[in-house]
Amino acid sequence: MELDFEVVDLPEADHVAEGEDAPDFTRPLVNDEYWEDVALSDLLADGPVLLVFTPMDGAFPTTYIWNELRDRGVAEYGVQVAGVSVSSPYEHKTTVEERGIEAFAGLFSDPQNGVAERYGVSHDLDGMAGVSEARPAVFLVAADGTVEYAWAAEEWPDFPDYDAVEAALAEL
Repeated sequence: MELDFEVVDLPEADHVAEGEDAPDFTRPLVNDEYWEDVALSDLLADGPVLLVFTPMDGAFPTTYIWNELRDRGVAEYGVQVAGVSVSSPYEHKTTVEERGIEAFAGLFSDPQNGVAERYGVSHDLDGMAGVSEARPAVFLVAADGTVEYAWAAEEWPDFPDYDAVEAALAEL
């Protein structure tokens, strides 16, 4: 199967940077058993969080990102891994099961894309008025809420430097 797509430059993102406070939010957090409204600050009370923004579930970048993070065992670094996308809790439940990411904290459902907007990683989908989603992005947030590592896609498709993510995790 051959994927046919064009690499597209995304507009510059004015995203949350290293050393800044991560914006708090509350959204449904979906895991392999159930979902409930959870605040980022609730997760931070239990330690650092690797916050991963992805396009909607089922998009090939989302699939690749979750597979790579799972295969690298990032949860073994002692951080909670949580995703954020516009997908519904029902779609997230399927993604958790299909991607085998039950060890992660879960996936936040953000259908209006407000969390991505607060983090500066929202982008409009071409040809769809009023429709946006998160560009791929990764934020490592320390337990005190400080962003220790930040990366956001500059083109579509674009993927995190997974070695750099692991290096940041190892430094915590």
